[in-house]
Amino acid sequence: MSDREHYEPGPASGARVQKDGDKWTLILVRELSHPPALVWQALTDPAQLREWAPFEADGDLGSVGATVKLTWSGTGAVSETRVTQADPPRLLECHDLRWQLEPLGRGTRLTLWHSIDRRFIAWGAAGWHICFDVLERLLAGAPIGRIAGTEAAKFDCWQRLKEEYATQFGK
Repeated sequence: MSDREHYEPGPASGARVQKDGDKWTLILVRELSHPPALVWQALTDPAQLREWAPFEADGDLGSVGATVKLTWSGTGAVSETRVTQADPPRLLECHDLRWQLEPLGRGTRLTLWHSIDRRFIAWGAAGWHICFDVLERLLAGAPIGRIAGTEAAKFDCWQRLKEEYATQFGK
């Protein structure tokens, strides 16, 4: 059996929702055991994004003003986005995503703000939870391959996470 077949995420944690008018934002915090510079590369480099993120980017996300197409895994939805903030290795913003990286000992506290339809917040939290687990393994040199979109939903753990987050969020 591969590491991927043994993959089992921990309990739902590190997530909350914020409402501002009609806009909902999913906020996830994850502590990674890798320095901000490595995490920054994984957030901006298209080759690394393909290994863990729920989307593929057709260009580097590391420069303000860069225009990049994001193709979302499982849906095939494509959105053209412009990088509106890039302060390596601290802050990245594009599309409906904002990433903040803070040094935490030898690692990084990664905070993601994702503007998302309220109906899909628990789904998004479960999906990002799994993506962050895959990211941690990629950065540790033990990649298990991307688990995102409809493929993530095939894992029993995704359903469990979705239900746990839905309970936490009151939905």
